[in-house]
Amino acid sequence: MADAVSSRRSRLTPEREAELLEAVLDLLREVGYETLTMDAVAARTKSSKATLYRQWGSKPELVAHAMRCTKPMSLRDIDTGSLRGDFGMMVEHSDDAQMAKDTALIRGLAHAVHESPELHRALRDLLVEPEINGLQLMLRRAVDRGEIAPDRPALEYVPHMLIGAFIALPLIEDRPVDRAFLADFIDAVVFPALGA
Repeated sequence: MADAVSSRRSRLTPEREAELLEAVLDLLREVGYETLTMDAVAARTKSSKATLYRQWGSKPELVAHAMRCTKPMSLRDIDTGSLRGDFGMMVEHSDDAQMAKDTALIRGLAHAVHESPELHRALRDLLVEPEINGLQLMLRRAVDRGEIAPDRPALEYVPHMLIGAFIALPLIEDRPVDRAFLADFIDAVVFPALGA
């Protein structure tokens, strides 16, 4: 299966793929998920619908891949030797403008996720699960190094805390998450909850 996907996807250059995925994000911001069509993506990118379906299989998978391409690095790749360093690098590699765009897209996709099990599954498989797995790996290493007690109840809720911050700040203060807020939130909420 992985070989079929990689050979299927290898037909586009990385530059062309990035261009297509950025166009999908632009259309999502403009019209929303429900109104986004493969026809509109094909027209915007001057490609055929057949190419889009061959490369990504479906609209939900295309959208999930487009959202994934905005991530500067995987949490799995962060290993500075300390939990503070790992979270610091995560914040450092974040981009305020991109986080604002991502927050707006996520808000826009929230309703669509409840209406489309296929979109929900694609976002979980391609975006949410890899980031949660990377975060859990970071936390596991911190436990192994003795930075966090293995029985700390907050360990399993760190993803919920971080995702909650991205949802709550725009709702409460009508502003997107930025690096300064994220760093403060981690220091004030996440580290104390972990006893770190």
